Amino acid sequence: MKKIWLAGIGGAVTGMVVTAQFAVPIVAQEADKERTVYEQLDLFGDIFERVRSSYVEEVDEKDLIESAINGMLTHLDPHSGYMPPDEFDDMQVQTKGEFGGLGIEVTQEEGFVKVVSPIEGTPADRADIQPGDLITQVDGETVFGLTLNEAVDLMRGPVGSDITVTISREGVDEPFDVVLTRETITIAAVKSRIEDGVVVLRLTTFNEQTFPDLEEQLAEKVEEAGGMDKVTGFVIDLRNNPGGLLNQAISVVDAFLESGEIVSTRGRDARDSERYNATPGDLAQGKPMVVVINGGSASASEIVAGALKDHHRAVIIGTQSFGKGSVQTIMPVQGDGAMRLTTARYYTPSGRSIQALGVAPDIIVEPQVAEAAEEAAEDLQPSRSEADLRGSLENDSLTEDEQKILEEDRARKEETARMRAEDYQLSYAIDILRGLSYLAAKN
Repeated sequence: MKKIWLAGIGGAVTGMVVTAQFAVPIVAQEADKERTVYEQLDLFGDIFERVRSSYVEEVDEKDLIESAINGMLTHLDPHSGYMPPDEFDDMQVQTKGEFGGLGIEVTQEEGFVKVVSPIEGTPADRADIQPGDLITQVDGETVFGLTLNEAVDLMRGPVGSDITVTISREGVDEPFDVVLTRETITIAAVKSRIEDGVVVLRLTTFNEQTFPDLEEQLAEKVEEAGGMDKVTGFVIDLRNNPGGLLNQAISVVDAFLESGEIVSTRGRDARDSERYNATPGDLAQGKPMVVVINGGSASASEIVAGALKDHHRAVIIGTQSFGKGSVQTIMPVQGDGAMRLTTARYYTPSGRSIQALGVAPDIIVEPQVAEAAEEAAEDLQPSRSEADLRGSLENDSLTEDEQKILEEDRARKEETARMRAEDYQLSYAIDILRGLSYLAAKN
């Protein structure tokens, strides 16, 4: 016992010596670092004074400081930035579901403004602005070298006024101009319809209305179908949904899971990590689900797709999503503005980050080009069969009512097949649900 105790003392003494040996350099390093920070702040003050007094034209001091703040934040990543009071107000209005603008979600890439996705039914959507397009000029003024906020400011303006944006698109040799008219953008967060017993829920954004609208419209469509027993399954269409509020994405996932993790967020400090879990209750009552995504599905959309994929609650089809796996916190600051700061990464239930990778669909389904769609429609033209032959025998195994049911079922399936010419990915999703529903019924 005595030897052990001595060894313990010896270890403690050794630890104290080692600590003493390294404490001085560490303290010196911290002091040097703090001194360097103050020197840099003095440098900023010196440059600010010289610009204010010596620049060729008189400058707005407030604009200079705001630009410096924004430059510091945008240097971190494309999604951090400073929001002056008017922009902060616009953001708050936008999350409520109505705002003025073009209806386009953008980020920054290689100095240009990159389209994440147009919002359905907006001027950008009607003008066929596409995910991945690069906006190189606004009204003839280049956006190269501007911060994202500065470029967005160029696109702001009175409702009803026109704006010309120059688009560079992959696969198109020359940039081209698109004229858009600014308007009040009212976002219907959820749009729904029924296709042959399949409830299609199209989520366009994640604002404060998304989950309440989804819950309400799902119930309405189930009732319209004649009850849950008459519903084949559900399609969640997240194509070109640029994301939005994290809590809304969590609520949407929770609507279809009985238990388990939905998403986790991890910041620089482990104490800031959060884990969100599902609560009992599945609005779809276990019916099969398909989620449709594409390159315009980002952020909150990827949280939904990733969670439902990891829990094997839905089949994911379409194309690779955008790959925005970071969380931004809006922090109000003095002067009624706010800073948008990336504070965490989020992870799907399997522990995987989608940052710069995106969510991979279970089944890759490319959108069909017009020519292929026309050919598919031509393939649906009636062809001759045994029933068309003169004198052919009649089918004596079906009653008249059973024959009528078969004909109605075939008509519905042909209508879905014709959808391929209009929306190939959605018709594919509906076909998958039919197959899953059939297998579930057999079991």
